[in-house]
Amino acid sequence: MDVKDPGTVVAEQAEDNNSLPGDDNNSLHGSDKNSLPGSKENLNSSSDGSEKKDLEKDSGEYKVYPMRWLMLALFVLYSTSNAFQWTQLVIITSILEKYYNISTLTVSWTSMIYMVLYIPLIFPAAWLLDKKGLRLGLLIGSFGTCLGSWIKVFSTASDMFWLTFLGQTIVAGSQIFVLGVPAQLAATWFPADQMSTATSIGVFGNQLGVALGFVIPAMVVRDQNLEENYHQIGSDLFYMFMVVAVKTSLIFLAVVFVFKDTPPTPPTRAQESRAESDESYIKSIKNLVSNKGYVLLLITYGMNVGVFYAISTLLNSLITRHFDYEGVTEDAGRIGLVIVISGMAGSMVCGIILDKTHKYKETTLAVYVLSFVGMILYAFTFRFGTIWVVYVTAALLGFFMTGYLPIGFEFAAEITYPESEGTSSGLLNASAQVFGIFCTMLGEWLFRITDDRIANCILAGVLLVGSLMTAIITPDYRRQAAILATTTDKYKEKEEA
Repeated sequence: MDVKDPGTVVAEQAEDNNSLPGDDNNSLHGSDKNSLPGSKENLNSSSDGSEKKDLEKDSGEYKVYPMRWLMLALFVLYSTSNAFQWTQLVIITSILEKYYNISTLTVSWTSMIYMVLYIPLIFPAAWLLDKKGLRLGLLIGSFGTCLGSWIKVFSTASDMFWLTFLGQTIVAGSQIFVLGVPAQLAATWFPADQMSTATSIGVFGNQLGVALGFVIPAMVVRDQNLEENYHQIGSDLFYMFMVVAVKTSLIFLAVVFVFKDTPPTPPTRAQESRAESDESYIKSIKNLVSNKGYVLLLITYGMNVGVFYAISTLLNSLITRHFDYEGVTEDAGRIGLVIVISGMAGSMVCGIILDKTHKYKETTLAVYVLSFVGMILYAFTFRFGTIWVVYVTAALLGFFMTGYLPIGFEFAAEITYPESEGTSSGLLNASAQVFGIFCTMLGEWLFRITDDRIANCILAGVLLVGSLMTAIITPDYRRQAAILATTTDKYKEKEEA
C-alpha cells in the first residue's frame, strides 16, 4: 500500500447531517466514515448549523475548517494597518522636515522606534501569545494600533510633532503582536500542506501595509514650496491620519467580534502534541538558544531583514539626492511600492515552493544569495541618472529580499519543533530589529559623510556574510519528521487491521 505524502490533506464532503462529526471530543478519532451514520452523539452534535463541518478537509484523523481563511484574512487586515504606519512618515521626510522644522534623523526615528520597542517587548509578547493564545494578542495589538492612530489625528499643528511621535510610538509597540504571528497562526489553523502558504499570506499583510505606506502618503500629502502654503501640509496630514484612524477602528471591532483563538480540533498531529505539552516559556527560550542551527538562522535572518529596514527607511533621502524634479517624492514612494509588491510575489512563490518540496535550507540559501546580487545592482543604478532603471533593480531586490521573510519563519519552525512558532519567529524579528537599527543608523551616517555607493556596498557585504552563514546551517527538519512518523504509523495500523 502506498504511503501518502504527510503534508497531504484529502478533502471529504459529508453526504448528510447524520454523517457530520460535530462532536469536538471525538472528531480527532472518528476516522472511519462508515461508522458515523446512526450515531446518536453525532446527530445531536450536528444540530447547530454553524458547527457543520461539511466543508472540512479530513486526513482521516485531523480536520481543518473553512473559517481558517477568515482568521487569516482578519490578521492580514490588522497587520496591514499597523505596517502602513511604519513607512507613512519616512517616505515624506523632506516634507515633514520643513513643516515641523525637524531634522532627517528625527523623521527616521518614526521608523526606528518600531525596531527599538520590539526588542524588549517581544519577550512578554511571545509569552502571552504562547500561553494565552492568538486572540488576546490580536486584541491588544489592534487596540494599540487604533489608539495610536487616533492620537496622531490631533497632532497636525506645526508645533505638535511630539504628539505625532507619541502616537507613532504606541502603534510601534503594537507591532509585537504582528511580526511573530503568521507562523503561529498557520500552525494553529492550517494543515501541513498549507502552512508555508498560509505563513506567506500572513507576511503578505505586513508587506502590503509597507507598500501602501510608501505610496499613499506621497500622493495625499502634497509638497509646498512657499511657506505661506505650509498650512496645506497640515490639512493633508489630518486627512491621512483621520482615514487611517477610522479604518483601524473598524479592524479592531472585527477582531473583537469575529476572531477566534483556535479551531475546534487541531489540524495536525504536530499541533496536537504541542497543545498537550506544558513546557515552560523559559525552558523553550533555553532550547532555542542552545540550538546551533537556530542561532545561526537568528543572526542571518536579522542581517537580511535589517538591511531591508535600512533601505526602506532611507529610500526617500537616497532618491531625492540623485533626482531633482517635480514629483520626485511620489517616485520615491512608487519605488518603495515596487520593492514590496515584488516581494509579495516572491513570498507567495517561495511559500508554494516550500509546500511542494519542503526544501527549506536550499530555498533559504538561494533567496539569500540572490538578495546579495540584487543589492549590488541596486547600489550602482542611481549613477545612470534614469529613474526607470532604479525601478527595475528595486523590483529585483524586493522580490528576493522581501520574499525571504516567510521562508525564515518556516525554516525556523522546522528546525526548532516542538517549540512554539510564535516564540521562534518572535526572536527572529527581535534580531531583525537589532540589525535594522544598526544598519539604518550606519547607512544614514555614511550617506551624510561619504558616497552612497559605499554605504550600499557595505550593506551588500552584510548580505554576503549572511549567505555564507546560511550555507552552514544543518537542515534538521524536525516538524516534517514528526508529521511523517505520525502519518506512517497511521497507515501501518490500517494495513495491519
